[in-house]
Amino acid sequence: MENLLKVAMAQIAPVWLNKQATLEKIENTIQEAAKEKAELIVFGEAFLPGYPFWLAHTEGAAWDLKVNKELHAHYTRNSIQIEAGELDAICKLAHENKMAIYLGMMERAKDRGGHSLYCSLVYINQNGEIKSVHRKLQPTYDERLTWAPGDGNGLQVHPLKQFTVGGLNCWENWMPLPRAALYGQGENLHVAVWPGGLHNTKDITRFVARESRSFVISVSSLMKASDFPKDTPHLDKILEKAPNILADGGSAIAGPDGEWIIEPIVGSEGLIYQTLDFNRVYEERQNFDPVGHYSRPDVTKLHINRERQSTVDFKD
Repeated sequence: MENLLKVAMAQIAPVWLNKQATLEKIENTIQEAAKEKAELIVFGEAFLPGYPFWLAHTEGAAWDLKVNKELHAHYTRNSIQIEAGELDAICKLAHENKMAIYLGMMERAKDRGGHSLYCSLVYINQNGEIKSVHRKLQPTYDERLTWAPGDGNGLQVHPLKQFTVGGLNCWENWMPLPRAALYGQGENLHVAVWPGGLHNTKDITRFVARESRSFVISVSSLMKASDFPKDTPHLDKILEKAPNILADGGSAIAGPDGEWIIEPIVGSEGLIYQTLDFNRVYEERQNFDPVGHYSRPDVTKLHINRERQSTVDFKD
């Protein structure tokens, strides 16, 4: 039925800072979800190849510190350049299984020189086509020491059966105007990706659902100290001050009335499934629609620049 959509939330840990091994884990997870007939699968923020947890535990803001430089270089080598075809196998699986994918990843963007990192949320449709790459507009706090700020090009929504799906990275979900940019394009299934943490998902998931009268899927990763690969550069320095649990999950789904469909799940690793009924969107939009009957564009209106930013513009 076109009004029903089966979604899968991948609450799992990456093979931290190992691009190839994490790609293999993503592919295996997609194949597992395909056996359950999932039509959309979501992975957490920066899942490929992992969140920069070292910044909070190795004097990340110290100037010219060798440990930070070496970890950043390792991170960059294990990040993804889409133009080089590094997501091709995932796109092929999406096509073969008619499964849409939202994947949080570190992008080594070729159109910005290929050396800086962007926290990107990639949408691959059920035909295996990459339809948007949203680069996080504003990295949060210590993330700014290793991630570059993105642009508005990825503020896009996509048709998925009867749904219109869009997504944001982590604390972008607290930014009213990027949310409004997606609402204004008809979003009714909002995907929020996080590096992990109940503290992130427990309030904002229901708030966005109630504000937008949309389904909201919050997907978080997991990370324990024991998940760090033994060959991680400067692992002893990272573990010296790192807690045992760095990301406890908290993946959840709220309905268009702002109530829980799946309450935040903490600690357990695996795929979490739910079937969503699009009719619930129409039911809740009856009394409130933030960009429709309950808006005043003659008084307040948002203007958005979706140009992909670059430092050069060649005219050959």
